[in-house]
Amino acid sequence: MSATNILSETDLTLTQTAQGKMAELITQIEDDIAGVRVYATPGGCSGVSFGMSFTDQLNPNDMVRDYEGFKVIVDDGTLPHIRGVEIDFVDRGNGDASFVFNNLQPVGGGGCNTCGSQGGCS
Repeated sequence: MSATNILSETDLTLTQTAQGKMAELITQIEDDIAGVRVYATPGGCSGVSFGMSFTDQLNPNDMVRDYEGFKVIVDDGTLPHIRGVEIDFVDRGNGDASFVFNNLQPVGGGGCNTCGSQGGCS
């Protein structure tokens, strides 16, 4: 199956640092993969938690953004939650490095003052 929908820059962006790290990680995977899936799951203090995983398939409801060396894949259920998000890679030193989701929209009903499990709001 192939995705027919294209993610635009207004839907989701990756910083240059995040793109470089993602391309590096992709080269370390031995399996054939279609790309990196960004997903939202219900739960957590903010009502929605975000994550990323490697995927080997594209589904009919997926949207894709091509970057050099890899693709970012988002399904149509996740898109409303991540629209406008910028994904960055932050290395704080001493092995403390992670992908961070910036510009997350606050979700009503949360009680922890956070914007998802992958990092704070900016």
